Amino acid sequence: MNKHTAHSCCRLLLALLLALPIHTAIAQQPAAPVSQAVEDFLRIQTQGLPGQVDFEITPLDPRNNLVACTNLEVSLAGGARLWGRSSVMVRCLDAGGWRIHVPVTIRVISDYLLTARALTRGQLITAADLARSNGDLTSLPNGILTDEAQAIGRTLTLSMPAGRPLRGDMLRDPMAVQQNQSVKVISRGPGFQVAGNDGRALNAGADGEVVQVRMANGRIVSGIARPGGVVEISY
Repeated sequence: MNKHTAHSCCRLLLALLLALPIHTAIAQQPAAPVSQAVEDFLRIQTQGLPGQVDFEITPLDPRNNLVACTNLEVSLAGGARLWGRSSVMVRCLDAGGWRIHVPVTIRVISDYLLTARALTRGQLITAADLARSNGDLTSLPNGILTDEAQAIGRTLTLSMPAGRPLRGDMLRDPMAVQQNQSVKVISRGPGFQVAGNDGRALNAGADGEVVQVRMANGRIVSGIARPGGVVEISY
């Protein structure tokens, strides 16, 4: 190879090298630490939920362009709740950190209450009226009852067929005072209590609700319904 040919080859090689793309080595955020941080957060935050809690975490895209982080913080995304499909926020607390939202799915497997038979509006719930089923509470309407104590002794606000899940808003506390019932009016104040004359309730009310009472002299007073046909007036 003569000198001119060698020089031409060197120039060609240099041109090829210059044409090659130049990559800056940047440490990319691994997906595993992010998933682990989210899992630790979910285990703590879901401890108070009933039944068996299971969750699914959407893994970080391995092709992400996030800088590798050694200090991760997980919190609940604004407006989200750890129930069903949700998301959490993961922040990198290192210098020049980043912030991402990670989708999660929470499942809560538990027993819940069903009507054991057809029930009518206003019916007082007993143990015989209740049955149990098991499933994912997050796939059911909000407020599903899981404990018989939440239902027994309360009354239905609507009629229901057998086999329907029971929600808290379908029940109300039993009436402590019935409309037109003869009641005892008790006046209470700092350091005194006076049992007044009997009156007649003008409306029904559960324990703690306000009812109006027509006294024997025709005067109408308002008080708080209490079990046993008692209406309290506080001063």
